[in-house]
Amino acid sequence: MEKSEKSERVPVCKGGSTGEYLETVTSSLPSDERIVELAEFLEAFGDSSRIKILLALSRHELCTCDISTITGLSVSAVSHQLRVLRDKKLVKYRRKGRNVYYSLDDEHVAAILDIALEHIGEERETR
Repeated sequence: MEKSEKSERVPVCKGGSTGEYLETVTSSLPSDERIVELAEFLEAFGDSSRIKILLALSRHELCTCDISTITGLSVSAVSHQLRVLRDKKLVKYRRKGRNVYYSLDDEHVAAILDIALEHIGEERETR
């Protein structure tokens, strides 16, 4: 079997059977560009203020002032965090008169939050 250029760059453990899976695993991964997009998307979840905003928006559509009250952040800080969340397509907004109301972009964002909360709440068995 001729080794591809990719598998020659990937070290193979001696004495193990992992080498036979490398090609399958490697070929099933998304492109490097898509992985970078995913990392940038998940980066938005790396801030506790943004998480609190997302959790609040998963309960109800809110204006910036409401989010400020809930999070304890200034309106300016909330606006900055909302800009980040909008750029990552995690929240959307609608205007009603002079007010702007924010909500989660879609049900996937709520699902990500629910799964993450479930995951951190799991009891881990000790090994």
